[in-house]
Amino acid sequence: MTPTLTRTFTAGGTIGLNRVVIPGAADGAVVQAAAATGALIGVCRQPGGAVSGERCDVDVAGVTEVVAGGTITRGALLTSDANGAVIAATAAAGSNVRVIGIALVSAASGDIIPVLLAPGSFQG
Repeated sequence: MTPTLTRTFTAGGTIGLNRVVIPGAADGAVVQAAAATGALIGVCRQPGGAVSGERCDVDVAGVTEVVAGGTITRGALLTSDANGAVIAATAAAGSNVRVIGIALVSAASGDIIPVLLAPGSFQG
């Protein structure tokens, strides 16, 4: 068993299962992440995902499963693509990138992979 810390939020839009989320427009709300620069806070674990106004359980700590948005090598730092899937984090010189965690396995686009949640950021 891998324990996780899950918090309940309100969906501020449509959010897919196993997709990265960011804070929404209101306190207690989340929306699906759409860029590597968003304030990535967790992964939607609500069965079937959530639509605006619905409850959305979000894993914010521990190991969780996330949809891969591209080729990933285990151990890579991960960020979000435009669809809330995880991709390897890279940054151009002087650019900031937000990170949601670390890949525990290698993956191809569309795979659902275990990720150690470790939100943070770095600059290229």
